[in-house]
Amino acid sequence: MKFVFVTGGVISGLGKGITASSIGRLLKCRGLNVSAIKIDPYLNIDAGTMNPFEHGEVYVLDDGGEVDLDLGNYERFLDINLTSNHNITTGKVYRSVIEKERTGEYLGKTVQIIPHITNEIKDCIRTVAEDSGADITIVELGGTVGDIESMPFLEAVRQMNAENKNDCIFIHTTLVPVMGSVGEQKTKPTQHSVKELRAIGIQPDIIVARGTDPLEESIKSKISLFCDVPIEAVLSAPDARTIYEVPMTLEAQGATDHILAKFGMGAPEADLSDWGHFLQRILEPKVEVRIACVGKYIDLADSYISHTEAFIHAGAELETRVGLQFVDSDDLLADGDHSQLQGVNGILVPGGFGNRGVEGKMVAVRYARENRIPFLGVCLGFQVATIEVARNVLGLDDANSTEFDPETPYPVVDLLPEQRGVKRMGATMRLGAQPIIVSNGSMANELYGKELITERHRHRYEVNPKFVERFEEAGWSFTGRSPDKVRMEIGELEGHPYFVASQFHPEFKSRPGDPSPLHLGLVMAAVEHSTLPRARQRVV
Repeated sequence: MKFVFVTGGVISGLGKGITASSIGRLLKCRGLNVSAIKIDPYLNIDAGTMNPFEHGEVYVLDDGGEVDLDLGNYERFLDINLTSNHNITTGKVYRSVIEKERTGEYLGKTVQIIPHITNEIKDCIRTVAEDSGADITIVELGGTVGDIESMPFLEAVRQMNAENKNDCIFIHTTLVPVMGSVGEQKTKPTQHSVKELRAIGIQPDIIVARGTDPLEESIKSKISLFCDVPIEAVLSAPDARTIYEVPMTLEAQGATDHILAKFGMGAPEADLSDWGHFLQRILEPKVEVRIACVGKYIDLADSYISHTEAFIHAGAELETRVGLQFVDSDDLLADGDHSQLQGVNGILVPGGFGNRGVEGKMVAVRYARENRIPFLGVCLGFQVATIEVARNVLGLDDANSTEFDPETPYPVVDLLPEQRGVKRMGATMRLGAQPIIVSNGSMANELYGKELITERHRHRYEVNPKFVERFEEAGWSFTGRSPDKVRMEIGELEGHPYFVASQFHPEFKSRPGDPSPLHLGLVMAAVEHSTLPRARQRVV
């Protein structure tokens, strides 16, 4: 098994995840079987209980794993399905070691960071790689070199390299800033970051230098000299027009050839034609539409990153640029004239938890319904759309979800039966891939092209079956249901150009060249809406 370890230095947010994903994509284009692992040095067992403001989106896998959003990038770039084991956290490692100590597996030894924690980390990495059947596994180490939380993981991968140097390559991502007063690219942050890494016992094989502009040749030479890395292994990663441009940038500098040469592996020439066509459709669209994303976590764009990427995939399919306009749902309550929604060609109401912002999302749903603006609701967005229809179409003024009003006389959204009495917050929701039966002849059926689909879920509440008949009589049809017909999965509003909502998260399975069908449908409807006369784009 071969491993490519991706580390980062200087500051967080440099793009280690995109670097790792891009390298993985390039290796896959050479005919290799590639998998990916993300190491997160926090004590949480998983990302499920983390606030999106803290850590961005919680990404959900087929097996129900609630993981770091970088696994979404891996799945999108590599077009693979990962498992929760592909996200290793400090919490998982320490829990496993402590459980082994409690059952006597260490035979009375004093349990320590070295060797017990580091051995557990190595076992986790190797087991995932072996189970994946990968030729090469990309392992991204979260955080930055020098963080105290990352030290056991860095020590573990150092040991892996010492055990067999032919199986490991280290890629270090650093910052090369330009000082405004001097206007010169500065290498000192990179030098100090590599020095920190080498003090741990790891010598990088490749340096990926991030900056606003491409590296100057003299700067490449300087980094090569001071960091003891061949000049051809100093890769420039300037700001890209889209993250999907990064693989092409790295390949143009021979990144994969250098990795394969270090491993002593042969592989066919890369075929990046499909990726190139996809990139071209992103960069050279023929149409542009505006879609409002009405949410409660808009201060951190990463909170809705899978939706952003799903719209890029759908837009590329239709040669359309989707201009996302993030709207704080609370602001809509004070916005009497809906000025933030006027002129948009579509509205997305994504998921979320808690009471804050829900009434503002209700305003967006009603605006889309009454003004015939293409609309997509996801998870909480599906529930809010159901509540809005109950209040303003069925006339059930106090209709609500028991999540927000436990005493509502019309609990049109209620707690899942299996959730009653659940006390633990982590990994206890309805999670992961679930089968859905799609009604023949429905809009969803037309978009998916089949009647049995599988989509990923993350929720505790659902549409109350007691109200389903009344909803459908009023035109809010549930065209997607669980196989036992008890759980409502997709809603479609009759007579509306595109008013669709899903209890599941279609954005998590969207891929370049294979976009989420529901996002694709929204963009198609938004394009059609953009061609209407201005007077018809607002009020019927």
